[in-house]
Amino acid sequence: MENNQSETQNSNSENKREVAIRITMMPRDTNAHGTVFGGIILSYIDVAGGVEAVRYTKHERFVTVAMREIIFLEPVFIGDLVSFYAETVKVGKTSITVKVAVEAERFGSRGQSVRVTEAEVVYVAVNQNREKVMIGNSGE
Repeated sequence: MENNQSETQNSNSENKREVAIRITMMPRDTNAHGTVFGGIILSYIDVAGGVEAVRYTKHERFVTVAMREIIFLEPVFIGDLVSFYAETVKVGKTSITVKVAVEAERFGSRGQSVRVTEAEVVYVAVNQNREKVMIGNSGE
């Protein structure tokens, strides 16, 4: 990420939390232990962060360059309704950092929800030729 660029940081993180995606986990998502495979959750974290990056900046194309430490706190099971909450943490000239929090509503639990994990994901704006550009500049 660029060190010498002007950046903005979001200080009202709790007020900015929005669901980027919500999905029910299915049998195809499970690993050999009967829980949802961690890679599935990572993939959805990436998608949710990308949704927020586009929503926040109105720039159409981003690529993922980093996903910071991810610790799984609770397993996810078949039938759980998993919500991926995304909020913008920092915006630079060419990059954006998005925090994604993952919660699972247990199937049949009438609203009982557990925190699964969270991650900060860094995206870089690119043009149609996959070249890095300033956010908001499509480079066309």
